[in-house]
Amino acid sequence: MTLDRKLKIIFGISSAGLMTTILINFPNGMILSGIFLGGMVIVGIIIGCLIFSGLLILLFKKMSLLTLLFITTTIAFSAFQYQLYSPTLTIKVPNGYRGEIFLVLSNVKDNVLTVDSNGIGYLNERTFNLTYSIPIVYQIDGGDLDEYLIGFNPSTFFGKGNTYCVENRKIQSLSFKIGTKPHLENEYFQSKSLTEIVDKKKTIYTELDKHYKYSRTTIHSGK
Repeated sequence: MTLDRKLKIIFGISSAGLMTTILINFPNGMILSGIFLGGMVIVGIIIGCLIFSGLLILLFKKMSLLTLLFITTTIAFSAFQYQLYSPTLTIKVPNGYRGEIFLVLSNVKDNVLTVDSNGIGYLNERTFNLTYSIPIVYQIDGGDLDEYLIGFNPSTFFGKGNTYCVENRKIQSLSFKIGTKPHLENEYFQSKSLTEIVDKKKTIYTELDKHYKYSRTTIHSGK
């Protein structure tokens, strides 16, 4: 078996596996399904890799265009899969807690996923930016709350919220609800202002500059 054929088989299988994983795990849009959106992205990647492979074949003349395409798509799919990855958070709440959960953008190194009596936990910046998958939620006593979870809408589980503070600063958070009864599609809870109930030493505040763009600054004290 020639080297070209070996590479074609190895990278062909890898490319197909990564493509399938992307289709399965791609998040839904507001209207369109994850499979449709993922398919559009995959087509774009394949077209780009096909063009790039056409250029590479000028340097690697002993390899076929298909082999180079499989190699480049494997690399591209791997990079995209890394960007697409969403951690599945395991959150613990006080026994009997019902209401909104707020996961606040913060300066913590390790995520604080045992929420307090106000339903507040803290995420580091990387986790905050990557998270979209439905979390695993337990009470402190171990009770599973999966059937009580209420997401933002059918296609997006976490709501992204901003609580505005003085001096044009805001607190960013990911939120969802824990219902009073199983399998509720929606339930209203009295809204909370995070300004006075977050840990100010952990929280990252966002400032609005004169060009209406946001730049982050960490508040290290309650002042």
